[in-house]
Amino acid sequence: MTVQPTTRTEELQQTSFMTILVVVSLLMAVIVLPFAQPLLWAALAAIMFQPLYRYTLRQMKGRRNPAAGVSLLTIFIVVLVPAAWITSMVIEQAFVLMETLQQQPINLAVVYDRVYGMLPQFAQNAVDRSEWANVTMVQARLQELLAQSAGVIASQAVLIGSGALSFFLSLGVGLYVMFFLLRDGERIGRRIMNAVPVERSIAERLAERFLGIVRATIKGTGVVALVQGALGWISLLIAGVPSALLFGVLMAIFALVPVIGAGAVWLPAGLWLLIVGDTWQGIFILLFGLIVISSADNVLRPILVGRDTGIPDWIILVTTLGGISLVGFSGIVLGPLVAGLFLASWSILREQREEDELSVQEESDGINVDSSGHASGRA
Repeated sequence: MTVQPTTRTEELQQTSFMTILVVVSLLMAVIVLPFAQPLLWAALAAIMFQPLYRYTLRQMKGRRNPAAGVSLLTIFIVVLVPAAWITSMVIEQAFVLMETLQQQPINLAVVYDRVYGMLPQFAQNAVDRSEWANVTMVQARLQELLAQSAGVIASQAVLIGSGALSFFLSLGVGLYVMFFLLRDGERIGRRIMNAVPVERSIAERLAERFLGIVRATIKGTGVVALVQGALGWISLLIAGVPSALLFGVLMAIFALVPVIGAGAVWLPAGLWLLIVGDTWQGIFILLFGLIVISSADNVLRPILVGRDTGIPDWIILVTTLGGISLVGFSGIVLGPLVAGLFLASWSILREQREEDELSVQEESDGINVDSSGHASGRA
């Protein structure tokens, strides 16, 4: 008779503790929300550069703090410094390109005549019936678009300058957290797995698939995008295209988005060169983009990743665009990660149910399966 009240008391205490835990966790999430993106990038970088830390740790003979410090310094010099330099060059080239187009506007009349002459008769008739035949109006719209684009770039530059303190604060927090994640990442991961209220086997499978998704997203997508952007930059340099670095970076960004890809930049660039009369340059850009840049994904992804993550391209596209609209540039990585975890969680649930059903069926049939997979029992 005295067991039931005790059990109810324990249940109430456990429920109260879980409520406190949820409230405290929500408060913690709200407090760290301003630094959510630096923490995300710090965690992803710590996962990706964990092999570098392990190598440095062996060279440092097990001294964890110096190994983490040397690894962080290496990441800063090899990754962050070149990224900052490329960003400054891209902004400068964007300003130069806009000023050039404003001072020397494109002669749309000549371009229109060339394109119009290449069209078949039915297409020429369609153009004649549309408002695009009014070259003067199109020229005015183009100038207006250039003026608006220059204003947007200038406003963004002002925002970057005014937010410099916030940027360096976020950078400092990210580097500081990355140091401890490099040093203690494995122990933190084990503690999280022990604290997650699911079976240990499920937690281990989920953690394994999460690491695979991170590797595929960053190595199989990020590195491939950087390679495609670099190849595009080299091809544009060879063709003598101005602001080649700017367009190369745009190729790398578009390469992160499935379906769209780097072709969103090199294809219009090659066609434009053909239209303005730079024939060999246009043919070179189109052939190089079709043969080399487009093939980089098929060649490098199996080498870098080793296996497919099983995420359909249409899901990656939707989650990438949704992530960008929700959290900005970080959504390029966050969107596919969330999609991968979503699919991995449901996949593990399905596997768990299939294993349970198989166990029930084996028990009902009187069949026992040992660890080596051999069955024994009544025939």
